[in-house]
Amino acid sequence: MFEQLREEITCIHERDPAARSRIEILLCYPGLHAILIHRMAHGLWRRGWYLAGRCVSHCGRLLTGIEIHPGAQIGRRVFIDHGFGVVIGETAEIGDDCTIYQGVTLGGTRLYKGEKRHPTLETGVVVGAGAQILGGFTVGAHARIGSNAVVIKPVPSGATAVGNPARIILPQDHAADAASGAAEPAPAPAASTAQDELPCQSEWTARPLQELLQRSRPNEDGPAAPADPAEEFAAYGVGRADDDPLVKVLHELINHTAQQDKRIHRLCQAMEDLGQRVENGQRPLDVERLNRMVD
Repeated sequence: MFEQLREEITCIHERDPAARSRIEILLCYPGLHAILIHRMAHGLWRRGWYLAGRCVSHCGRLLTGIEIHPGAQIGRRVFIDHGFGVVIGETAEIGDDCTIYQGVTLGGTRLYKGEKRHPTLETGVVVGAGAQILGGFTVGAHARIGSNAVVIKPVPSGATAVGNPARIILPQDHAADAASGAAEPAPAPAASTAQDELPCQSEWTARPLQELLQRSRPNEDGPAAPADPAEEFAAYGVGRADDDPLVKVLHELINHTAQQDKRIHRLCQAMEDLGQRVENGQRPLDVERLNRMVD
């Protein structure tokens, strides 16, 4: 028992940079307290003392704010970080070395007794804050569930699930995309000086916008467009500012509009140089201001 407690404290000390000492973890980490109380409640549950197990688990809920049914099975070195609002159902199974953040629900969508209603997390799964995993399916080993994701179907091993409803991002998709990009590098964009020399020739196409919009839509038939799981996943739901495909689309449109506006402005100046007065002339767009408004 003491060896298992030492494992639990060590895993928390390794995964949480805020942990300063092992005694602090033992005294001040509700996730550890919830796991220890659950092991007592689960032992009573397995022996058929159901009411006693529920009473112990209820005391743990009052003390820690983490609700774990005594029938749930939890492996070794499971870290519930912060933990407030975590709910783990009766038939849930959590493998070794999993990490669960606050507000996570491992729940069910069916009300039939005696069947597998809650999910199974295999080894090394990370579940982000506020995520909901609902149903009696399996989340594969070392998969990652993004913050506030709603997962209602199985997640393959090593994959990342993000969004509501969750879309699955497979690591091999990103690898294949990177390989194809390395084999056929995209042509370099034309320099700005060339565009200034040819003000009436536009090389802009809508294809980049279509690709960005396709990435922003959930794919109901299968995995989403290739993306980097490391960039998509964030346990607290905070990513880079330029991760949103719709924001990228707006920036592309703003830049294209600014280019066209500059060309029209140069044409107006050329016509005025030839003696033709141009009415209602406008100043070029303030691109930086528009981009800040989008962000």
